[in-house]
Amino acid sequence: MEVGAEQLYMAKVGSPLTKSSASSGSASRRPTKIPEAAAWLVWPAIVALPLYLTFGDAYLSVFPEEWLREFEEGVTPSPLGLSLGILAVVVGQFFTLTYHWCHIRGLFTGELVPIQKKGPEKHSFWMATAEHLSQPEGFVMLGGYLSGYWMLGLMPTSYYKFTGGIDWVAVAIQLLLQDVVQYLMHFGEHKISFALYRLSHKPHHRFTNPKLFDAFNGSAADTFLMILIPLLVTSRVVHCNVWTYMAFGSLYANWLCLIHSEYHHPWDAVFRQIGFGTAADHHVHHKLFVKNYGHLFMYADWAFKTYLNPQDVSAFTGSEGGKTVKGW
Repeated sequence: MEVGAEQLYMAKVGSPLTKSSASSGSASRRPTKIPEAAAWLVWPAIVALPLYLTFGDAYLSVFPEEWLREFEEGVTPSPLGLSLGILAVVVGQFFTLTYHWCHIRGLFTGELVPIQKKGPEKHSFWMATAEHLSQPEGFVMLGGYLSGYWMLGLMPTSYYKFTGGIDWVAVAIQLLLQDVVQYLMHFGEHKISFALYRLSHKPHHRFTNPKLFDAFNGSAADTFLMILIPLLVTSRVVHCNVWTYMAFGSLYANWLCLIHSEYHHPWDAVFRQIGFGTAADHHVHHKLFVKNYGHLFMYADWAFKTYLNPQDVSAFTGSEGGKTVKGW
């Protein structure tokens, strides 16, 4: 059978109508992306448990009255507040890790931009998640500290109270104080002596291009000096009820994870303008060691002249010769 030249050409390259239909079908199968603004919802989600239980005093209908008893001298405290505090961090971690999974897979509408030009270190999300959640320097030590401090009745008596809801001013003061004390401990680990640095903080600094899962990967000495001591100081200075401390604890633990992220967050441009710590700010410290000792805020670094803008680090996106990040 004779085949015309036009038929041979069409068989090879396909007709415009066929290609258009295939392209349309492919586009229709492409998953719809999540609006980038939705990423901000991770912040209220981090404190979802205390928000839910204090809304309309919902906790009164959830727990028996005897579980809500206040502190009494010589009586073992009710473990309810402690249990809810730990659960609040767990719930916060669920939402933080869910956000991170969506973010690194490019499910949000904004562009996914790595902190460092060379990109993040390759890793398995699920293996890294398992390692992160099993870190003894993180959740085991923090859980042990909180359990002993609470059950031995050593916390200020206000922490055992369930009345009053969340005091957001107190939460802000706790976060600021925690960060200032942590800054001083962090600076001291670097500067007091090399022996102290090698014993405590050096293991964490093997991550010069960290990822979110590296937040609590360090040493027991580092966790004790840079997390537990500031937590103790903060609890002795700021007296609040259990819901306020719960909100503070979940925000603090999950924010520490978020500043170790390997990618820029959708809120970074806003955070940088108001002095809140970003992943890029913290990457500066991991890369150079001698700048940006703050974590949640950059105020102490500004005050003590130890701040360095990530834009001034040649290895980072947004620096000269790199991709410009919106808001820098």
